[in-house]
Amino acid sequence: MKLHSSNTQQYQTVTSYEDNGVEINLIPFNNSIVVLPEIAPAPWPVTSFDALTIEHFEQINAISPDVVILGTGMRQRFVHPRLTAPLTTRRIGVECMDNQAACRTYNILMTEGRKVALALIFEV
Repeated sequence: MKLHSSNTQQYQTVTSYEDNGVEINLIPFNNSIVVLPEIAPAPWPVTSFDALTIEHFEQINAISPDVVILGTGMRQRFVHPRLTAPLTTRRIGVECMDNQAACRTYNILMTEGRKVALALIFEV
């Protein structure tokens, strides 16, 4: 789905998404990534939802977002709280949703000026 453009050119914005990938500022990505509004997308070494470990969330914790939008793939799944403990102990919220909803939510929170991290899982 293509999204409408807005005046957020200085930020990392989801410009399109499909089941097997996403575009951030018109650049396609087909592997799992972490995106913040003011930081370029970074690879996230997650190959599937079932492969998530606490170390994956420690990587996100290191960038200190206010909230994490976790795209769990083509369907919404909920991560075990012990995996997100590095974030929740610092009062960083983690919201789980399917990738398409995660992309839309990230764009909304990003335009509100929030320090939101978008973590998307694309199965390989």
